[in-house]
Amino acid sequence: MAAPVSSIRNLGPASDAAFASAGITSAEQLRDLGPDDAYERLLQSGARPHFIAYYAMVMGLQGRPWNDCQGAEKTALRARFDAIKARISASGATPNSEIEAILNRIGTGTRR
Repeated sequence: MAAPVSSIRNLGPASDAAFASAGITSAEQLRDLGPDDAYERLLQSGARPHFIAYYAMVMGLQGRPWNDCQGAEKTALRARFDAIKARISASGATPNSEIEAILNRIGTGTRR
């Protein structure tokens, strides 16, 4: 049986549900995709962007505590996070409303 996303440091049960809505159901899938592609998929599925959640995931994939990110490293991660948000915005993949996000999660929305 595959290890859940929440088996990665800094990620909990809410991460399991959020990533599952993006089609990522195991820690192995998340590692294989890498943090940027996985987070982009998460946003495409309707999750709201959250910088701390992003860098906590990045740190967790490195086996580090979430609050280990500081200084130039944190600045570089912020640039990556902003680039992911910009790609999602440019693609039009961000749901326009919470109801659209819910519909997308259950597979009946207009954007996937």
